[in-house]
Amino acid sequence: MKKYQVFISSTYLDLIDERQAAVEAILKASHIPAGMELFTASNKSQWDIIKKWIDESDIYMLILGGRYGSVESESGLSYTELEYNYALQQNKPLFAVIMEDKALQEKVKLIGSDVLELDNPAKLKDFKTKVTSYMCSFFEDYKDIKLAVHESIGQLQKENQVVGWIRADSVQNPKEYLDQILDLQQEIRTLQQENTLLKRKKTDNNTPEEEMMELIQLFSQENVSLKRLQNEGVSIPDEITILDALKRCQKKLVVGVDNSMSSTEYDMFIFYDLGPHLIIHNLMQQQKLTNTGTASKLTITDKGKELLAYIVKNKL
Repeated sequence: MKKYQVFISSTYLDLIDERQAAVEAILKASHIPAGMELFTASNKSQWDIIKKWIDESDIYMLILGGRYGSVESESGLSYTELEYNYALQQNKPLFAVIMEDKALQEKVKLIGSDVLELDNPAKLKDFKTKVTSYMCSFFEDYKDIKLAVHESIGQLQKENQVVGWIRADSVQNPKEYLDQILDLQQEIRTLQQENTLLKRKKTDNNTPEEEMMELIQLFSQENVSLKRLQNEGVSIPDEITILDALKRCQKKLVVGVDNSMSSTEYDMFIFYDLGPHLIIHNLMQQQKLTNTGTASKLTITDKGKELLAYIVKNKL
């Protein structure tokens, strides 16, 4: 039975459990997981090692969550995106699993905003758009990752004639297999080039108004907790829709809120409860406040202003 070496790429600290799920699925399928767990891709010599590992692997797998990752100074791209780009350039059979927004929101509740990209949200969005143009699936939990590994490896094997590995003692005529491997390698290069051009690419054809409408529909179905604002003697519901919260907090959102010692409970509600829902969709961004220790401020993005203007204009 052939074994395939699968290179697993992801940001590190925020996706440890997800990467472990992928490793377990690859091992259960009798294949070989590979990755640069012991290396920090921060210099050219280690980057050369990573490229060599990708070259020697049969399949490239990307796990994409809410972080973009550390950025390489010369290219301005994260090392995760550099790895993905390199795999594409080498016509390496590849697939990606992408965390659903709902799963990311749950992770924010459990771990905090460290799992979100606060420094380069635009770059993360562009990277995700690129990744969804090729073979990918979305996951909410570890079972989804394991299923994606099983299905994707099988599909890539059929589509790309992946060479793989076999035990040396199982080969009766080595020269026959070596000649076959050389022929297949050349065939694979040609087929992969053709396959890359023929792959169905998803394109984002939505107009700005359509994107606003999608967000409105999403926010009208998702709720945010109001427990932080509940005081004794004041009757308010446990939660409201994010859309209602946006309408009620318009002025505060435009000005921005922080989590400093002088912040009100209202500010804290926007910062810790409503804010993460908006950060995920690039509607708000978090910035460190100078000379305040660990305090941060949430400010609305241009996209967020457009959404508020759309809500007001259409009297939603």
